Amino acid sequence: MPKLNVNGKVREFQAEEDTPLLWVLREQLKLTGTKYGCGVAQCGACTVHIDGEAVRSCAMPASAVTEKQKIVTIEGLSPNGSHPVQQAWLAQDVPQCGYCQVGMIMAVAALLKKTPKPTDADIDNEITNICRCGTYNRVRSAIHQAAGIAPAAPRTRS
Repeated sequence: MPKLNVNGKVREFQAEEDTPLLWVLREQLKLTGTKYGCGVAQCGACTVHIDGEAVRSCAMPASAVTEKQKIVTIEGLSPNGSHPVQQAWLAQDVPQCGYCQVGMIMAVAALLKKTPKPTDADIDNEITNICRCGTYNRVRSAIHQAAGIAPAAPRTRS
């Protein structure tokens, strides 16, 4: 039976060769934090980390990931919500409907690991997730806050 290393634990799964990683995570491993959005790797709601890189799991066959590769989902990023990106998201009141936020948080966490002090151009190039509610200004503020390059003043909704 094939195995995946997810959030530090090796887990067995059973799926067809072309089954997207997203469905193995959600349906078989019961890690439902990762969301389905578009199914074609455009929106980013399904973003997870594979060996530290942001990957859109809806388009990645589970069979393409080896047991040696480390997958991290939102549940493994920080079980108690203490990751700096999660804290900045709360402080900047980023979520509106919240559906896309898990994927966006995962994409931002990968960006900050690779580029701890990203410029706006870095953010524009790397964070291509779609938010239907349009919270992009709050997202950018939260990224800056998590990177320690912007004031951490909370934003309020009007």
